[in-house]
Amino acid sequence: MARYNTWQNSSLVAAADGLTHEDRWKDRGAFFQSIAATLNHIYWADALMLQRLKGNTRPEETITHSLTSPSDWREFKKLRSRRNEEIEIWAAQLPDTDLDGMVVWYPGDGSTRIEKPMDVCVIQLFNHQTHHRGQVHAMLTAAGAEPGPTDLPMLPQ
Repeated sequence: MARYNTWQNSSLVAAADGLTHEDRWKDRGAFFQSIAATLNHIYWADALMLQRLKGNTRPEETITHSLTSPSDWREFKKLRSRRNEEIEIWAAQLPDTDLDGMVVWYPGDGSTRIEKPMDVCVIQLFNHQTHHRGQVHAMLTAAGAEPGPTDLPMLPQ
C-alpha cells in the first residue's frame, strides 16, 4: 500500500501539473473545495497519522494541518515526494508483530485519550488517502486532466 500511495500521488501530481495555479485552487464543489486544498489535506493528514503510528501521542503540537499550505505548487510536489518516501521507508521497516499493538494519541485539544489497534490505524492511513484521492481524481478529470489508472493490478512492479 505504501508503493501504491506513491504511485497514485505521483499520478495525480503529474495530471495536476498541466493545470494552472488558478485551476488547481478553483472551488470545484468538493469537500475541501479545490484540487490543491484536497491534496494539502492528504499531505497533512498523512503526517499526523504517520506520527501517531510512530508513537507520537501529540503530533498536533508540532504538525499544523493546513488546506492552504503549501500554496506553491513546486514546494508541494517536493514535500509530497518526501512524505511518500517517508511512508515507504516506515512501511518497509515495520515488523509484522508491531501490527498487533495499539496506537495512542490525544487530539489537538488534548482532552481525550484515543487508543486504537495498530492494524486498524495502518489501514486508516491508506484508506483515508484513497478516499480523498478519488475526489481529486474526479476533480482533475472534470478539469480536463487525465490522471492514470487507479486499479491495484495496474501498480507497476
